Amino acid sequence: MNTLAHGWGDGGGPGPWIPLFPLVWALVVGGGIALWRRTVRRGRGPWARASAPATPGAHSPLAILGRRFAAGEIDEDEYWRRLSVLSEEFGHRGGTA
Repeated sequence: MNTLAHGWGDGGGPGPWIPLFPLVWALVVGGGIALWRRTVRRGRGPWARASAPATPGAHSPLAILGRRFAAGEIDEDEYWRRLSVLSEEFGHRGGTA
């Protein structure tokens, strides 16, 4: 009985197509890993957190102050006043090393 594993050619050996099976499986596994990594890095999928900020520091006090000033919620004087307070609180404190 000629089967694919033993009936190819006159020698009865498996034939030259046998190395293709590991190659095909390696491509399938590698493609799956690449797809998974791209999906996870971009934050898509059911496991992605919906409350994650788009950029690091998006909810920092300085970023919120800048957005409020840009939206017109506070005027320029109040912006600079609050910025000086936040700079003292979160920024460098003068010449201390």
